[in-house]
Amino acid sequence: MKSQIVTFLIKCPDQKGLVAKITTFFYEKGFNILSCQQYANAIEDTYFMRIRLNAAGTNISKEALENNFMELAAPLKLDWSVNYGDKKQNMAIMVSHTSHNLYDLLERQKEGLLDCNITMVISNHDKLRHIAEMFKVPFYYLPVTKETKTEQEAQVIELLDANKVDLVVMARYMQILSSDFINHYPERIINIHHSFLPAFQGANPYKKAYERGVKLIGATAHYATEDLDEGPIIEQDVEPVTHESTPATLKRIGADIERLVLARAVKNHLNNQIIVSGNRAIVFPEAGE
Repeated sequence: MKSQIVTFLIKCPDQKGLVAKITTFFYEKGFNILSCQQYANAIEDTYFMRIRLNAAGTNISKEALENNFMELAAPLKLDWSVNYGDKKQNMAIMVSHTSHNLYDLLERQKEGLLDCNITMVISNHDKLRHIAEMFKVPFYYLPVTKETKTEQEAQVIELLDANKVDLVVMARYMQILSSDFINHYPERIINIHHSFLPAFQGANPYKKAYERGVKLIGATAHYATEDLDEGPIIEQDVEPVTHESTPATLKRIGADIERLVLARAVKNHLNNQIIVSGNRAIVFPEAGE
């Protein structure tokens, strides 16, 4: 097997002997287990595992590995996926007016902090083109109105699919995506919302936060679903604020939180650290990698 590091994500009904059976399978196939992270949800009686393996020295093919693992998985009712780490994921960024998240993601990728290829920036406005050009990333200006939404989304999907995009990041793309668009990329669209969800969903959360006199301001990165701002939450963070904070102050503080939260969420996804279960995201921490 050419790739050295293999990552399995596993979800199944909780039951005795899971760790022993799964780890024994990989041991017998010649893999060295680098890390084995697990979580058992007693409320839902569900078990989750992220296991990273060193394939050096094994002579099993990917096809044989997966076929053999399916034989183990079937009686245990394992829902699983595998990543061989042999190619970087292609990522597209969608934006509208605000630039802070776009700058941050492009800079992190350039510095090697995000292990991916940023293949394009797509926007319904032309004002952020210069940022994409600064980082030598193709920029696509695709304006949208209520009347042209279906046509515009079809253009976006065509672009994404033609460039084999694995992950779409809505870095303050201020349009509500249709169900058809979202379902075309299940668990592959990450959105940053500028509030600590479930508080202040929808538009103008900083204005709403000011009106409520909040003492904490936050941001949330989540997978996009058909229900606006209701998808599985990947990352969140907050900062304390006071009664003296204006909407502009909250917006400025919030921008910094957004950058960090979105970057962490994207990194978690790229590193295969997330298992979605219903409307919850199980996010395993980095295991020394």
